Amino acid sequence: MTVKQDIFPGNWDGSITRDIQLSRKRPVIMAGPCMFENREIGFAVAQFLKNKCAELDLPYIFKSSYDKANRTSAKSIRGPGVKQGLEWLQELRSELKVPILTDVHTAEQAIEAGKVVDIVQIPAFLCKQKDLLLAAASTGKTVQIKKGQWTSAEEMLEIAQFVEKCGNPKIILVERGTCFGYNNLVVDFRNLVEMHTLGHAVVFDATHSVQLPGAGNGKSSGLRHMVHPLVRAAMAIGVDGIFMEVHPNPTEACSDADTQLSMQAAEIILDDIAKMLK
Repeated sequence: MTVKQDIFPGNWDGSITRDIQLSRKRPVIMAGPCMFENREIGFAVAQFLKNKCAELDLPYIFKSSYDKANRTSAKSIRGPGVKQGLEWLQELRSELKVPILTDVHTAEQAIEAGKVVDIVQIPAFLCKQKDLLLAAASTGKTVQIKKGQWTSAEEMLEIAQFVEKCGNPKIILVERGTCFGYNNLVVDFRNLVEMHTLGHAVVFDATHSVQLPGAGNGKSSGLRHMVHPLVRAAMAIGVDGIFMEVHPNPTEACSDADTQLSMQAAEIILDDIAKMLK
C-alpha cells in the first residue's frame, strides 16, 4: 500500500517541499538536535545532514524543538522559547532550503508554528488532546502525530480520522515505543504495519524508541547502542520515514543526552539505510 495522499500540497514555498515524496522505496530522513539549543548547533547539524542525505539521494527534513515542555525534572532546560525558536527555524529553512518540523504543546503554539514550519508535530504525551489536534489541523500543514507510549495502533487510526474530519488529510503517524513497566519502552513492530492499514504515512522514531523514561536520576536515560539495530528492523518491515535526533556532542546535550546520535553515528546509519534500499 502506498501513502494515500500527497503530504505537502498547499505548503508555503513549495519549491522546498516539492521533492519530498513519502515512499517506502526511499524513506524520508527526519533528523536534527532534540532541542534547538543555539543557532550554531542547529545550523551545523542541519547542514551536515542535508549534505549527507543529498549524497545518498535520501529526502531530508530538519527537526528540532524550541520548547521541551514534557521534561522529567523541574530543573530541566526547556529551550529558547517560541519567538526565538521559530525565528531560527525560519532562518534555517530559508538559508539551507530544507523543510522543517517542530513539535507544539498548545493550540496557540500550533497556530504560530504553522506559519513557519512544513510539519506540525504532536508530542506522544499529547496525542489525544483534541483542541491541540484541531489547531494543528487548521494550519493546513502536514500533521505528524507521535504514538502515545500507552496507545495502540488502532487508537492512533482513530486519532488520524479525527484530524481528517477537521479538514486536514495530510497526516503522518509515528511509532516511538510502548511502555513496558516503569522506566522502559519496547517497540512493537506490528504497529508499523497496523498504522499503515488506512494508507497513512508511518515513520519510525529510532532515538525516542530506545529511551528509558525517567530512569536517569531525574531525567530520561536510554540505550543508544540499540538505535541502529532497530532502524534495520523498521526498514525491513517498511516505513515511509526514519526519525532520529542528532547532536555534535550528545553527552553534553541539554536533552536526551543518552539517546541522541553523534553525527558520526548518524552517518553510519544513513549509509546503512542507503545500502538496504539497493
